[in-house]
Amino acid sequence: MSITPQHRALLARMEKTLLQTSRHLGLIERQIQARAERMTITSRTQRRQSGGGTSRWTRADERAFRENIAALALTRRAEVDALIRKLTRQEDAIAAFRQAPWD
Repeated sequence: MSITPQHRALLARMEKTLLQTSRHLGLIERQIQARAERMTITSRTQRRQSGGGTSRWTRADERAFRENIAALALTRRAEVDALIRKLTRQEDAIAAFRQAPWD
């Protein structure tokens, strides 16, 4: 049972689409983290105007950063959930395609 060139091309397209969806999800996660970091840095600069250029990241800053990530993730929850469901469907389709008997 060998796979035909048409099936091989279809599998390649499916895998490429899966990779694109995965990259999109990663992009959203990086955007959330970058925005949370900017929000945290902005708020700590406003709190410490006489800092003298210190760049120490305190536990309070880390806590604020995590809270910002949670808040931003909540605002984009629908988009992230949709992408995760799409990834799951794509992975299942690829697995089923690979298990299909080709005659």
